[in-house]
Amino acid sequence: MNIKGLLFGSAAALAAVSGAQAADAIVAAAPEPAEYVRVCDAFGTGYFYIPGTETCLKMSGYVRFEVQGASNNSLGQDRNWNARTRGLLTFDAKNDSELGTIGSTITVRTWADENGGSLELDEAFITVAGFQIGEFYNPWDSDLSGETDDIGSNRLNSIAYKYKADNFFVYGSVDELTGYYSRTRDLSQTDPFSKNDRVGLEAQVGTTYGPITANLLGSWDFATNNGAVRGLATAEVGPGEFGIAAIYSTGASAYYDLGKWTVAAQYAAKITDKLSLTPGVQYWNETQVDSTGDYFGRDIWKAGLTVDYKLAEGLTTKVSAQYQDHDWDGNDDVWTGFVRLERKF
Repeated sequence: MNIKGLLFGSAAALAAVSGAQAADAIVAAAPEPAEYVRVCDAFGTGYFYIPGTETCLKMSGYVRFEVQGASNNSLGQDRNWNARTRGLLTFDAKNDSELGTIGSTITVRTWADENGGSLELDEAFITVAGFQIGEFYNPWDSDLSGETDDIGSNRLNSIAYKYKADNFFVYGSVDELTGYYSRTRDLSQTDPFSKNDRVGLEAQVGTTYGPITANLLGSWDFATNNGAVRGLATAEVGPGEFGIAAIYSTGASAYYDLGKWTVAAQYAAKITDKLSLTPGVQYWNETQVDSTGDYFGRDIWKAGLTVDYKLAEGLTTKVSAQYQDHDWDGNDDVWTGFVRLERKF
């Protein structure tokens, strides 16, 4: 066979093989279009679009471990120390609508110590057009930054409205009340919180002027016919922030019942970018309560120091040491404190 015949034969064989492969070829189906998670920057950092929707979701929370101590063996079963772990997870969802931005928040919290643990719904509420409806912490929960003061905290089912313009805001709410602020026992044989008038009203105004931020909060408890007023102000002074708060209470109520009046002050000094020291002090007048909810008797004062240190991005530690002076139960002096490690995300 000559060279020419060999070339023609080879070409024919290759054509036959190629034709057979083309006839038997398997064509792969086109992949389904994948929808990747998209970043949503309309409501701040950390939000992303829920796939298939125009709703933006953000997840945040923390894990906290701390060891608590007390000189009066008050931390359960006559112990003067206790270890405690807490976890908190918050889901924030927002979207634009013809009513404006519609938001919803769900926060779940769990804790565990030697006595067991629990899982609870910490907050759940809806926000739209300035309204906030559901269960949430009210303005009494906004306090000074240290660990010395106790100037109120409520988590209630409420209908609230907040108007904000530039450096000024006004807040008002109607609350369903569930009990006294700090006292678990009835103040009389007839528990006022068993009545149908377990309703409270709150109003707050606040402003920021240069380095100063101040607000005035007032609340009335219809079940006990008592109310409380609180003023709170902070100011940037030197390398830190000075804060002061004062409360006057007509009697024990769901909003405040630790004393007829109290004043608290602190200074949060920023030593470095990672370290801050916050000394604080508070005084309570007439801290005992009679069967009608009126105040009388002993006074209390407290002083302490809170140390915050940032170990790394998202990881902080806090140390608190507090001294309290009172004159009952044979223990005039009480020391309390804790060491805490917290990872936020």
